[in-house]
Amino acid sequence: MNENRASLRSQATLALKSLATVTLLCTLVVAAILASAGSVLAQNNHRSIVYLAGSGNIPLDQHIKSLLESYLEKQMELVLISDEQPGLAEDAPIVTIGPSTFSRIREANRQSPVLALLVGQHFLEGVSHDAPGSISGIYQGTPLLQQALIGKAILPQATRIALVATSSTAELYEPLIDQLPAHKLEARLFVVDDDKQLIPTLTRALSYGDFLLAAPDKAIYNPRTIKHILLTAYRRNRIVIGPSKAYVKAGALASGYAPLPAMARMATDYLQVFLETSKFPEPAYPSRLQVEINQQVARSLNIPLPASEQIIQVVEQELKSQGGQTNE
Repeated sequence: MNENRASLRSQATLALKSLATVTLLCTLVVAAILASAGSVLAQNNHRSIVYLAGSGNIPLDQHIKSLLESYLEKQMELVLISDEQPGLAEDAPIVTIGPSTFSRIREANRQSPVLALLVGQHFLEGVSHDAPGSISGIYQGTPLLQQALIGKAILPQATRIALVATSSTAELYEPLIDQLPAHKLEARLFVVDDDKQLIPTLTRALSYGDFLLAAPDKAIYNPRTIKHILLTAYRRNRIVIGPSKAYVKAGALASGYAPLPAMARMATDYLQVFLETSKFPEPAYPSRLQVEINQQVARSLNIPLPASEQIIQVVEQELKSQGGQTNE
């Protein structure tokens, strides 16, 4: 009887010890889980906020948002803001899509750092110069020099480029005219005084140049005028290069452009620099070049058109031989 009682007490003691061990292990596991969860929450709470102000084109805004999020990964939290949203925290960077959105956000948040996407160089460079490090952007399109060299790659014998502008937009071409001689090209600017003089001025320009180079100049190249410009060039057996991918679909022969993924990747690099230094790099074009070409126009004008990859290679080799790419 005594032996049985001793045996029972021994078994009970072992059971209690096992229960204590299991309880201790459970406590440690729960503590580890809570600690891990706390660590994740701490990381999330310390993620830097980046605001995104859209253009109003929902598919475009969502596409750019998705690209930015894929490149930012978990480093920053991207918050989409609406048109009605009031002023934001001054220390949080704001990414804007399009020139009108930039202007609106800049007006409502005068002290906030802003990174502009889908804006032209001429639109942004004055503002960014006045607020270096605080205002920056990724320029839309590609530098005019690259556009000119695309025309040269398509027409290797070309030496003269026709340019058409108004008195107020002529400055768009000034840096280009100085750069062209290094690439064995020259250009002449033909100024349009009023709308009635557009086609006569264009005719003189086409008589001079081997091709017409179009800048992102809405005073000359817009939905109201582009059909007349392209038809006039076509009738005189001249090609139009630029000003954008959209105009190639309308009838321009070719145009350089930067793909949206390249712009988004560059924007995330700028945001990373800002996170580390509280300053943006200077505005610039994306380094990656793509070329849109219109095969139908080339066939109509009997122009043997190289593949877009070959055109890009020729342009990059020419830029490299002259000391590298320029953003002017």
